[in-house]
Amino acid sequence: MLGWTDRHERFFLRLISKHSLLYTEMITTGALLHGDRQRYLQFNIEEKPVAIQLGGSEPRELAECAIMAKNEGYDEVNLNIGCPSNRVQRGSFGACLMADPELVAECVFAMQQAVNIPVTIKHRIGIDNKDSYEELCCFVDKVAQAGCKSFIIHARKAWLKGLSPKENRDIPPLQYDTVYQIKKDFPDLEIIINGGIHTLAECQEHLQQTDGVMLGREIYHNPYILAEVDQQIYSAKHRSLTRKQILQQYIKYIEQQLNQGLYLKQMSRHILGLFHGVTGAKKWRRYISENAHKRGTGVEVLQVAAEFVNCD
Repeated sequence: MLGWTDRHERFFLRLISKHSLLYTEMITTGALLHGDRQRYLQFNIEEKPVAIQLGGSEPRELAECAIMAKNEGYDEVNLNIGCPSNRVQRGSFGACLMADPELVAECVFAMQQAVNIPVTIKHRIGIDNKDSYEELCCFVDKVAQAGCKSFIIHARKAWLKGLSPKENRDIPPLQYDTVYQIKKDFPDLEIIINGGIHTLAECQEHLQQTDGVMLGREIYHNPYILAEVDQQIYSAKHRSLTRKQILQQYIKYIEQQLNQGLYLKQMSRHILGLFHGVTGAKKWRRYISENAHKRGTGVEVLQVAAEFVNCD
């Protein structure tokens, strides 16, 4: 599937491995326990299989939220140990938890005891000055002993002090070899690499060293990169949909959601990159950006914008 669930403007990561899951953005335990859980947990059946990513550091609360996710039909629960934002640090979860592998292990164990779907983890290769390979191995080993078998590793360290979340996505250098070495030293674990990966050719290279690849920002800015995943990664024989065929399917979805009270802007923003690299893509993005927010607008905005694009 190529797309997003737009009711809550959630951003997805695509995992290219034997599982081929979509991951939702991080949802905090507090939001689920004290907020509108139905709003946060809802997804469309077409997205399956889908995993939820939780942010938290209290084992009991994480276990309770894992149960909610499982009951709503999620196929996996992932614990975020990678986000470096100040808000996340104030809540004592995200990347800062790499300094406390024992607590992370307790959290993973509690969730695994609560649900019978996979509990996985996404983390960095280190934080601040706790960035030695030995410390990373200690972290992985502790969490693995708690029962976690699948690790998604962003191949950058995070600076919790001095860099913004945006800067932490680009400035710390990528260290793919570190992730490769983790796979060699922990051959029984599923090791999935993430960070700075832009093409399916790069995915193929990483798959020679790891069990899977996670794509994040690239598929948001250039979603059509996923059109050839089935053929290039999984040796599928069916033909890919064209960009405009995908757009027509998405328009049908948008029409359904508009009838339920959503606004066009909430959904159109996620396909601005559909025609990335195609002649007329800039005009496509500009027309949607200038018109989708207007009161009463509908799918005709996308239909007009598509006329600026020179492709099938």
